[in-house]
Amino acid sequence: MIGRKESCTSGQIPMTDLSCLAYVLEEWTLVEYLKKYLFHVVIASLTMSAILVFFIVPLTILFFIYLSNILLVIYQRNGDVKADPLSDVWDSARKTIASFWDIYARIWHGYELHGVENLPEGPGILVYYHGAIPVDYLYFLSRLFLWKKRLCLSVADHFVFRLPGLKLLLEVTGVMPGRREECLIALKNGHLVSISPGGVREALFSDESYQLMWGNRKGFAQVALDAKVPIIPMYTQNVREGYRMFKERRFFRQLYESTRLPFTPPYGGLPVKFRTYIGEPIRYDPNITTEELVEKTKTAVQALISKHQTIPGSIWKALLERFDKRHKND
Repeated sequence: MIGRKESCTSGQIPMTDLSCLAYVLEEWTLVEYLKKYLFHVVIASLTMSAILVFFIVPLTILFFIYLSNILLVIYQRNGDVKADPLSDVWDSARKTIASFWDIYARIWHGYELHGVENLPEGPGILVYYHGAIPVDYLYFLSRLFLWKKRLCLSVADHFVFRLPGLKLLLEVTGVMPGRREECLIALKNGHLVSISPGGVREALFSDESYQLMWGNRKGFAQVALDAKVPIIPMYTQNVREGYRMFKERRFFRQLYESTRLPFTPPYGGLPVKFRTYIGEPIRYDPNITTEELVEKTKTAVQALISKHQTIPGSIWKALLERFDKRHKND
């Protein structure tokens, strides 16, 4: 009897025979290797795909932030601009960057801004809930500048100023560490100043229940009383459905509390509906204490959350709201 190997090599059976082709493939070392490790290759490919899906949008946002800084550097060098970063000389560059972020906001999140009429003509302190990624706040800053040509200065965590390559962008957009003296000067000059009392802790460890995590922070209230300005609450609907953090782990919480650095990466980036609501201002009252003003502000922000947010948050509902033409204006 002629063996399969002999029949294929001797030509007694035509080489087009499928059995011969299969035999040749079996003898091919690479195929044998792939057969052995195919499962691992598939798993690795799926893992890489999942990582890309989870992190591609947050990484894209980070890329666009750095791109914004590069555009400002080009603008500065081409025009030999040496003016104060907060001066009107930078307005054309601000408008370009704001327009880009506003287009991105419209396309990716169908972004809406409600309650701009509640902002005072003069100075005031905006207090808002901090999402996993404050991209909703970038949207707000951009639209406010495009609509009102008004700059809102922002209090940011100290780690933001350690990030390389963002110095000019932070200066031109009015991001500051938030020392009391700086805030008072900004308010005295007629600026709006925004702050999230929950800050990075709220970004990392709050979740779809939208729990405020302000701790014992009351500096913003003291500044408001010292400057005799109103506090305006603000909240963005579905901000936790767009971008989320991995479930809290004790190790990462302890790591943050000891270093004050955000080691937990955000994920997501689904094109859910974003609506930012600006509430009615809390007017200056000389008879109120700092602690009472903190509680009053917290109640106002929580009221916006309760009114405009499904709790716990639902990603599917937030996605479907992209197709719902009705919206809440009040």
